[in-house]
Amino acid sequence: MRTVPPSKGTGHPFRLLGVYAALLAVIYALVFFTGDKAPTPKLGIDLQGGTRVTLTARTPDGSKPSQDSLHRAQSIIESRVNGLGVTNSEVVIDGDNLVVTVPGDNGQQARSLAVTAKLYIRPVMPGGIAPAKGSKQDTGTGAPAPSAPPALAPGENPSTAPAPASPPAPAAPEQPAPEQQPAPQNRVFPAQGPTGQEQPPTSAPATPTPTPTQTPTGDLTPQQKAEKEIAAAKALRQSTDPAVQQQAMATLDCSKPDPLAGADDPNLPLVACGSDGNVYLLDKSRISGEEIANATSGFDKMEARNVVDLTFKSTGADQWTELTKEYLGKQIAVVLDTKVITAATVQGVQTDGRSRISGNFTAASARDLANTLKYGSLPLSFQTSEAESVSATLGLSSLRAGLLAGAIGLAVVLVYCLLYYRMLGFLAGFSLVASGVAVYGLIVLLGRWIGFTLDLAGIAGLIIGIGLTADSFVVFFERIKDEMREGRSFRSAVPRGWARAQRTNLSGKTVSLIASVVLYILAAGQVKGFAFTLGVTTVLDVIVLYLVTAPLMMLASRSQFWAKPSVNGLGAIQQLARERKAGSITVKETARR
Repeated sequence: MRTVPPSKGTGHPFRLLGVYAALLAVIYALVFFTGDKAPTPKLGIDLQGGTRVTLTARTPDGSKPSQDSLHRAQSIIESRVNGLGVTNSEVVIDGDNLVVTVPGDNGQQARSLAVTAKLYIRPVMPGGIAPAKGSKQDTGTGAPAPSAPPALAPGENPSTAPAPASPPAPAAPEQPAPEQQPAPQNRVFPAQGPTGQEQPPTSAPATPTPTPTQTPTGDLTPQQKAEKEIAAAKALRQSTDPAVQQQAMATLDCSKPDPLAGADDPNLPLVACGSDGNVYLLDKSRISGEEIANATSGFDKMEARNVVDLTFKSTGADQWTELTKEYLGKQIAVVLDTKVITAATVQGVQTDGRSRISGNFTAASARDLANTLKYGSLPLSFQTSEAESVSATLGLSSLRAGLLAGAIGLAVVLVYCLLYYRMLGFLAGFSLVASGVAVYGLIVLLGRWIGFTLDLAGIAGLIIGIGLTADSFVVFFERIKDEMREGRSFRSAVPRGWARAQRTNLSGKTVSLIASVVLYILAAGQVKGFAFTLGVTTVLDVIVLYLVTAPLMMLASRSQFWAKPSVNGLGAIQQLARERKAGSITVKETARR
């Protein structure tokens, strides 16, 4: 009897299975003996909980933002996220949006990033502080704004600074007794008591009689309504008319969202809310946040308080020198997206491009202010168009539901293989298990090496990819049946069926891989995770096909047990082949007669 040599590419079955076993050993050696050694993948926010914030870019003229500006904004926000100490976060560009994903319990920090855009340093105009409407003044120790006056440059002794009470200019002339309230409202020297740290309003602007006019919205689109709100806010809060400015200070409600956030004109005055519960009347911007080279926080032992040290770039240093000369003893404000982050009193002229903000900071508030100053200035303004929070409990439920759906789907595939292909279905099941074990180890390693996070979309890609392994087996088995219909035995049909099946399988895997690569390049967010896992499992399916599925079938073809029709379910095919052969012989004998 002539034997059929193994088809090219199958090699020695035991050797190929040994190669795959060695690959698994290497993968899990890296899993258990490198990195954090925890055999768990890095999970996305929909599995472990967290926050996803979508920031929509806004330009002053309403035009489409450039990709260069988006990439610069992405880089700055990534730096800001790292500066806040948020781990496993992600900032991706999705069209004209930035999507900030923060897993775990850092959701509040992720939401605070949504207001990070334009930062300016604006002087506080005389009489330009009043209690906000609908807001309480913040007198807690954690509020940096009311008690953060810049001190002298590092290295100088604060005790030699000019007396803060000496400049009377900031007091409004209509104040009945300006000498009873020192003009610098935030004193920073250790000799002063807590009362020196409070920030009462310097003046109470007279309430004007006119009220802001309401612009009818009608059936406008949301974008048109937003544009009208911005235009109305600019007309009221960036007016150069003192009467309109007083009206804006009296009517501005700081408890409501600010439609002007990030859309203010730095060349015009501004009425803005402060983080301390006050409303400020600010002059035009004198320094942009882009001129700040660095900002650090720390604890000054001499002053016995937390401080923030600033360093300006060369052009910003000259501007800062002129500003501190002009506003010595007066207040200047750091404004981020039309909100006053801190309003500080200038205690000395700074000539070296360095300065210090000190006040009743906590360590956390000083660090947050330093990061705001360092990373706060972006080339674009953003507004939060979507904010999604997922609790850890909901994430765990999603994970269980996804794994359960995957297990049920794979179990159904395995049952189908057993019913249709009898005992050979176990070989398909073994291939599925081998693929799944390798995929899990790779996902763990990819989470450590490139920060890949597994979410529900990624799990869907894994399940589909692993299911392709069963599809490869089905194609292989159908080719074996085709060979047996032509009259070949199970032993000879397997290598010939493999030669035909591998071409079909490789063509299908190539198409799937190309689709996943294109999807990964063009998509964003969770769709990228789906495309990535689908591509990984597609490549791994080819490896499993050559190193597990084909060798197992070769071994089965050489076994008398697996060759039995009752075991492999090929009895009907063999019977059909015999009938065809017998019919062909009968026709030939009849023709001869």
